[in-house]
Amino acid sequence: MCVLRVAVSRALCSVSKPLFRMTIQNGSVISARDCSQAGNKRNTLRWDLSPDEMRTMTDSLINRVKKIYDDIGSINLENVSVENTLKALADAKLEYASSRHVLDFPQYVCPSKEVRSASTEADKKLSEFDVEISMRVDVFERITALQKKLQDNISPEEKRFLDRLVTLGKRRGLHLSKDIQEEIKGISKLISELSIEFNKNLNEDNSFLVFSEHELGGLADSYLNGLDKTTDGRYKVTLEYPHYYPLMKRCHNPETRRKMETAFHSRCKEVNTEILEQLIQLRAKVADLLGYSSHANYVLEINMAKNASNVSDFLEKFYETLKPVGIKERKYILALKKRECLMKGYQFDGQINAWDLPYYMNQVEQCKFAVNKDKLIEYFPLDVVTEGLFGIYQELLGLTFTEVEHAHTWHENVKLYSVHDTDSGEEIGQFYLDLHPREGKYGHAACFGLQPGCRGPDGKRRLPVAAMVANFTKPRKGLPALLQHHEVETYFHEFGHVMHELCSKTTFSEFSGTLVETDFVEVPSQMLENWVWEKEPLKRMSRHYKDGSSIPENLLDKLIASRVANTGLMNLRQVVLSKVDQSLHTSPRADTAEVFAKHYQDILGVPATPGTNMTASFSHLAGGYDGLYYSYLWSEVYSMDIFFSCFKKEGIMNPKVGKEYRRVILEAGGSVDGLDMLETFLGRAPCQDAFFQCKGLIKSPEAQTL
Repeated sequence: MCVLRVAVSRALCSVSKPLFRMTIQNGSVISARDCSQAGNKRNTLRWDLSPDEMRTMTDSLINRVKKIYDDIGSINLENVSVENTLKALADAKLEYASSRHVLDFPQYVCPSKEVRSASTEADKKLSEFDVEISMRVDVFERITALQKKLQDNISPEEKRFLDRLVTLGKRRGLHLSKDIQEEIKGISKLISELSIEFNKNLNEDNSFLVFSEHELGGLADSYLNGLDKTTDGRYKVTLEYPHYYPLMKRCHNPETRRKMETAFHSRCKEVNTEILEQLIQLRAKVADLLGYSSHANYVLEINMAKNASNVSDFLEKFYETLKPVGIKERKYILALKKRECLMKGYQFDGQINAWDLPYYMNQVEQCKFAVNKDKLIEYFPLDVVTEGLFGIYQELLGLTFTEVEHAHTWHENVKLYSVHDTDSGEEIGQFYLDLHPREGKYGHAACFGLQPGCRGPDGKRRLPVAAMVANFTKPRKGLPALLQHHEVETYFHEFGHVMHELCSKTTFSEFSGTLVETDFVEVPSQMLENWVWEKEPLKRMSRHYKDGSSIPENLLDKLIASRVANTGLMNLRQVVLSKVDQSLHTSPRADTAEVFAKHYQDILGVPATPGTNMTASFSHLAGGYDGLYYSYLWSEVYSMDIFFSCFKKEGIMNPKVGKEYRRVILEAGGSVDGLDMLETFLGRAPCQDAFFQCKGLIKSPEAQTL
């Protein structure tokens, strides 16, 4: 669940004919013709490029942008101005961002392997070019000259953009000797290439295991019916999310779970372990050349946390708070396992294994909270969830979503929507939904920004475009696509990123949408996850797939109460991953499997499965979250403060609060520091209490007075 940050890549082309639309407002569907008021703002992305066209367009884009940088770099230092330097760079960055994604995004979603490969090659070439233009000393000299020349006669966002360009130039070593610059440039290019290769390996992985019906005991018929079969009647289970996670939670056979967990955490093990360990050394080398003690300190400097010491203190406080809860939960799980082993005749080994954890955590939900997952899933058909989710977001943020019929997309199952401001009728952006798994597709859930929402050279706002990519269960044999509740939560989370992209109203593409501090980027989407734990929203996005009936009140109450189930272990796992990331990126080199195994054992009390290496498929470490994975916990603290202090207090569907949230948090993008946005919206400095209250770790002030 993330905003993918491998590349800043976006694109739009105009449509020459009117489109017929279905307007969806608050869950209702209304037919409507394409609005004439949109004029030349009607756009669509082109997704039918051939590999040859991709290569030609890549070279053309590089040449166009290079020419602009050459022109800026040749300006006499005495003649630099906002117009010929700052705005010229802004326009170049916008053109680059607006033309790139049609080239590098298909590697994650295109059905054609040839096109995916061509897209990957384009991404590598463009990433090399990213390094080249980021290391332009001549342009950096013009920027620093402009900074010295200007006083207070520019706007706050212009000043922020200029200061950022100077800061980024220094962080690339442009103030250092030519030899060091060249070394940094060479290493940076290699880092980009290796990161792309790491994720390509994961996307192209199509491993599967074969099991008999007996080996899949405990799994529902609906799950089995969705699996392909071998010629001898056995079932093929892939390592894609809709196959892997239900099996790990529900399969009674521990040997089947062991095989699946081993395979899942061995994906691309050899090749990606080598890549990751090389990346760690290269990142450490660049940090050292730039004068930083570690890569973590280098990346943290421009984030809210500022340095590795602050992150360490933050994680340690979390760990100490969660530790006794985790011990208690492990003890309960071990008792569940011992009882089941006695009942089913399995040998009890006296420990919780990695393949036991999801299974018995699911058992905890059933035993302590009596949540019937088989029954619950029947009330979350994907179409109903989408209708309810759309209605909630539209009502809360003052928006109207319109489906573009017969839209040009990269796959027949992908849908495109236009978003309008409900009050003014103005179109503010477009988004794609690509929700089901297929071979070669990005295997997680993420939001991809495709077009920045900022001011163009003509002074008019460019329409932002984003894509939500997920891997929800497909419809099958008389059964619609049904979502587990955690998938509904994922949907809400990623769609929160989409709204962040589309509501953005910045001057510069550099600050558009989710281009905020990385340890703030998850705040808006995590805050919106809270709606899937509240009764009214859950009722709005659920209906039985057969008869349209509502979720029974008792099942709904049990689901909401189960939010605190496994609180210790789930959050300790986030502490594990955050500490693994920090450990890897505060060291000059590392044995990644050993580091993961140590933290998994020390913090969770669970041994890593021998022969596996989870970090080889930990895509965040090659997707822009290196040294920054703690951001998920860090952001959640702030997101809970926003929800409980504002929305929960004033009404979770209060449009006044929702519109203020849209204005202060979403529209600002990265043009304001995250902490300043929080203080403006909250009316005070943020605090951690709401997070621990939500997790059931401390009592609320109301409870403490009872």
